[in-house]
Amino acid sequence: MTIPGIGPISATAIAALAPPAETFAKGRDFAAWLGLTPLQRSTGGKQKLGGTSKMGERTLRRLLIIGSSAVVQQACKRGAPRGSWLEQMLARKPRMLVTVALANKIARIVWALLVKQENYRAPVAARA
Repeated sequence: MTIPGIGPISATAIAALAPPAETFAKGRDFAAWLGLTPLQRSTGGKQKLGGTSKMGERTLRRLLIIGSSAVVQQACKRGAPRGSWLEQMLARKPRMLVTVALANKIARIVWALLVKQENYRAPVAARA
């Protein structure tokens, strides 16, 4: 629950509905299981990425998107930390795309914390 965007309901749902984190080789596989990765329509060596697949665990995906939309909304109102990933994404991408990208990032963080069995440590902003 210490991850921004993950509350008590999301944390309980992840613990109850997600399989053990060790079943996934990497965080991207966990995000794909949730349906938070882009569709790939690649051919002839050209990589084409589309919208999110929405083919995974529906309940967890919804909870992660709701949590990340709350984080994005607060970042838009109060301003994201200077130089952060969220600030850079909001400056150049549409808000809903940033919300889904943040949900994907949160899913990967959740996977890493479950595999390593550690607590979340907020990233320290780099000094310019």
